[in-house]
Amino acid sequence: MSIDPRFRNIVFGGSSPQDYLKDYAESLSNGLRAVDGDALASAIAAIQTCAENGGTLYLAGNGGSAAICDHLVCDFVKGTYHEDHPTVLTVSMTENVALYTAVANDFGFEGVFAFQVKARMKPQDVLLAVSSSGTSQNIVQAIRAAKDIGATTIGLSGFSGGGLNTDSDISLHVPFDNYGVVEDAHSALLHVMVQQISNARDGRD
Repeated sequence: MSIDPRFRNIVFGGSSPQDYLKDYAESLSNGLRAVDGDALASAIAAIQTCAENGGTLYLAGNGGSAAICDHLVCDFVKGTYHEDHPTVLTVSMTENVALYTAVANDFGFEGVFAFQVKARMKPQDVLLAVSSSGTSQNIVQAIRAAKDIGATTIGLSGFSGGGLNTDSDISLHVPFDNYGVVEDAHSALLHVMVQQISNARDGRD
């Protein structure tokens, strides 16, 4: 049996909630500041180009990362909407439970995203994959499948980064060993992407 991932978390030093919050907030800030700013700009540009070319942004993640992806469907479609620009068409690969579970049941959980990549994606599309560990095999397989068809891949990882960090065309790596901090950083990075695209479309950049 594998070890519960929560035991990989760094435990902050403060014994009181106030001290713990202070350490957590500082770690989150440091984690965000460690992200490659040029890579973030490249990720935003790739999503903008995808929309302009009539492509679709596909999102993939497990657990909390899947919830982040589902949330971002709303933010990218509604949050960047502008009458003079094409919609950032966005699909989370976990939002259709029937398809997700059928693929997992018939072909195995490790291929649940790669199958969808092969069946649904086109070269002008973008795959944005989110994994705190960066080592989830279904995520790494999806990245490789997307690259095989010529689509752009963006990976959001944490901890050591794993294959998601090394195999993605554009890597946004949060080098910190705490799932909460990494997931919060990923949410913040994706909100930055949405707001940057929205501001540019509204002429507020």
